[in-house]
Amino acid sequence: MKTHARVVVIGGGVVGASTLFHLVKKGVNDVVLVERNELTSGSTWHAAGLLPLFNMSYSVGQIHKYSVNLYESLEAETGQNVGLRQVSNIRLARTADRMDEYRYYAGVARTIGVDVRFLTPDEIKEVWPLCRTDDLLGAIQHPNDGYVQPADLTQAFARGARAGGAEIYRQTRVTAISRVASGEWRVTTDKGEIIAEHIVSCSGNFVRQTGRMVGLDIPVIPVEHQYIVTEPHPEILKRREQGLPEMGVLRESDASYYMREENGGLLLGPYEVGAPCCYVDGPSDTAEYELFEPDLDRLEPYIEACMHRVPAFGEVGVKNIYNGAICYTPDGSPIIGPAWGLENFWLNEGHSFGITAAGGAGWQIAEWIVEGEPSIDMMGVDPRRFGPYASQGYLKEKNEEAYRSVFTVHYPDEERSAARPLKRAPCYDRMAALGAVFGTVYGWERPNWFAPIGYGLSEADLNKPDTLVNENHPAIVDGKPPREKWSFRRSNYFEFVGNECRHVHEKVGMLDMSAFSKFIVEGKGAEAWLESLVANKIPKRIGRIALTHMLSKNGGVRSEFTIYRSGPESFYMVSAGAQERHDFDYLKKLRPLDGSVDLQKVTTQYGVLVIAGPDSRRLLQKLTDSDLSNKAFPWLTGQHISVGWARTLAIRVNFVGELGFELHHPIETQNYLFDLLMEAGKEFDLKPFGIRAMDSLRLEKSYRLIPRELSIEYSALESGLDRFVRLDKEADFIGKSALAEWAERGFKYQFVTLEVDDIDDTDARGSEPIYRDGKLVGRCTSGGFGFRVNKSIALGMVPPELSAIGNTFEVEILGSRHRATIIPESPFDPDNERLRT
Repeated sequence: MKTHARVVVIGGGVVGASTLFHLVKKGVNDVVLVERNELTSGSTWHAAGLLPLFNMSYSVGQIHKYSVNLYESLEAETGQNVGLRQVSNIRLARTADRMDEYRYYAGVARTIGVDVRFLTPDEIKEVWPLCRTDDLLGAIQHPNDGYVQPADLTQAFARGARAGGAEIYRQTRVTAISRVASGEWRVTTDKGEIIAEHIVSCSGNFVRQTGRMVGLDIPVIPVEHQYIVTEPHPEILKRREQGLPEMGVLRESDASYYMREENGGLLLGPYEVGAPCCYVDGPSDTAEYELFEPDLDRLEPYIEACMHRVPAFGEVGVKNIYNGAICYTPDGSPIIGPAWGLENFWLNEGHSFGITAAGGAGWQIAEWIVEGEPSIDMMGVDPRRFGPYASQGYLKEKNEEAYRSVFTVHYPDEERSAARPLKRAPCYDRMAALGAVFGTVYGWERPNWFAPIGYGLSEADLNKPDTLVNENHPAIVDGKPPREKWSFRRSNYFEFVGNECRHVHEKVGMLDMSAFSKFIVEGKGAEAWLESLVANKIPKRIGRIALTHMLSKNGGVRSEFTIYRSGPESFYMVSAGAQERHDFDYLKKLRPLDGSVDLQKVTTQYGVLVIAGPDSRRLLQKLTDSDLSNKAFPWLTGQHISVGWARTLAIRVNFVGELGFELHHPIETQNYLFDLLMEAGKEFDLKPFGIRAMDSLRLEKSYRLIPRELSIEYSALESGLDRFVRLDKEADFIGKSALAEWAERGFKYQFVTLEVDDIDDTDARGSEPIYRDGKLVGRCTSGGFGFRVNKSIALGMVPPELSAIGNTFEVEILGSRHRATIIPESPFDPDNERLRT
């Protein structure tokens, strides 16, 4: 056994083997893999081997696409047959909402280069003759989809890695992980120790034990998954005798199962309600090739649905039932990337579709380790998207929910209900009493919109289809009727969100943004350090603020911060609520080691109430002795003021494009402040508004969001951040030289604002393809309706040579193409007069 290696990979399933293989391909041959038993002995061996390309996540979609492309050539590269069968995939639809989901997904697929086709019921019958189609609306098909043999795939990765110099140690258990004085890692095993620069954890079901060795509570707990294999069926055997092609992988989304041929019979895998978490504290030390007792009772509704769709399934006996563990995270996507709080410790875990993701996940981890950045936007799978709120109890609830939701319609406005409400600002109950319909971000409850008191939807309003999977609204609480119906189109809340937008524009509104991530940076080295982090100049005068961006090493955008200078050597920083662990982790890892900078995370110490609208100054002036006139308190400044008895940091900035103030306050004073504002606001008709109104208002200002318009895949200048990127400043900030070099090479995209025409009941939401003269040229990043300008708006990326104002395109929304015209940035109040006065 080696005593030193550049990288140690822990875990010999398909994900670990792929990671090893891709590190070797990147030129890292001083790499070893340590496996406690045999390769594939965890979850890989009992996986069904499916390769579903369907995924609504941009990050995961890219990863799956890479994997399938790689598996086509892996045998030629390694000499190992992987058992790839690209028999295609047919994903059925019985409902109009399901077809909308497929239309939306098809747009996403086209922007990332995945081939997807629509089938009529007659075409479904041609490719799957054993399937009933009389009650179907249609289907989508991925021609490149299919399945692979998981054990053979793992061996191919292992073989390729060994050929490149990697070593694999089987029957070698990791018993401890620690840091040595040099900053490297010591991996202690029952066969000896290895000193390594990097560790990649690919330990699957054992992830929580691995995490505990380094002090991490990794947000992964497996869930039981069952599948049934039947005896051979005469019709399938007959097709084989006739030399007919294998029928594709069949997925009936509205009944929550997949099916494919298996040795002349059928393999059925439901994603059922009631599947429990397992290995909550990890498997036993002796666990190997382990299965659980089957539980057919909870599969009964899905078996019945399958026999309705494919009667042949009920005509043969059951050969085997498998019930094994599949790793899950709270949102169902894997965690791929750096661990928080630890240098050079990487996570490639939580893979619920591990066979499909293995190739792409290994590819990106290797890119990240070797190049310092991934080559695609990985925000959707970054381990730091979850925070310390993700306790064991939370994970059990959310992971079981994620499992049973695999085949639910993935509405863009869906808000899942498990393990909620968890994190609540003090004003939560007050907002609820005013009609708040809540969403969640990073565990926080935030009002999405406000319903009239007593408002509710009837069964007729909901119009739920008669299918096994049919939820189209939030969970019912306390027997009260739901207030929101999810949809890919304008739904029941559209009118109410419009009213909120108009009220903020005409009068004054209040928004709870307590979920903002908040940090304090202090010390004699604080200013110089911040200058080296962000692309804009740091405020020089106390009381000034600046919008700044921390770039990636390649010149893309990693994070966005509002920085307020609170003293000669002190700064208050605010970033997106969903980014707290991500941003704090980067700040901690980049902080100087000489003690010149003190960094504190203060998110939960301060609440934020936003007062916005033309009457916001008059309302606030009633409650403070401070002069709030434009001369005394100009735009883009902040002051500590008393509002009634409460001390607040008032900042003249907001994300809605109206006169307004953010009131940052000790969170224990929030309810006092809330009540005071609401009482004084009666004179001005103060009303609360929610995140959906904020999103509509920000579109009319062309304001960018991470990870939509701002991404490591787009340079900061492609994203239109020219006035916030100071290449002329003296400090050599992260990504400065790379951005300058990127500019010299030329950019592929340019950020634009589009007005979309001929809209009836649906708007762009993001990820829709943009066409010009029938050719795909770009993608939307955000979209919605602007109630102040009375237009459907999309933000997006197109080639620079096509980015002139007035150029016309077609945006494909739910399968229909709509004329779209580039308009000047900030279609509402382009000169910021509302903000400045």
